Amino acid sequence: MADPRSRPIGATATLGRRGYPIIESATGGELEIVTGPTQAGFNPLDLLLASLAACMSMSARIAARELGLTDEFEGLQVGVTGEKAADEPSRFASIIVTLAFEGTLDPHDQSRIAHRAEEICTVSNSLSIRPILLISSA
Repeated sequence: MADPRSRPIGATATLGRRGYPIIESATGGELEIVTGPTQAGFNPLDLLLASLAACMSMSARIAARELGLTDEFEGLQVGVTGEKAADEPSRFASIIVTLAFEGTLDPHDQSRIAHRAEEICTVSNSLSIRPILLISSA
């Protein structure tokens, strides 16, 4: 029997001779990429940071439940920014995650949730160990 929590993961980028990529998730979601500095939308770097923000927010809620802090946890906003490295190769030199909690959590409990969320989050775990990247042409 399949694990009811599993869902297909992955994405495909389709790019024509002109324009920007269209990203399709394994579940059929679609997103247009933009790269112009004044265009509203996501560029590839935004998507990486957004993935971390989303994962950390969901992981924080799980952490609050694990730590018995559900009543005090009313919600949060996770902001993620990155600073690109000045040298090659092109990459982030640092990524800053800020959790702004709603509710009656004291600073100690906020810190406990934040650290446990980082341990739970698949995206933060993947970024911290640099997974093997296999590239092939079909």
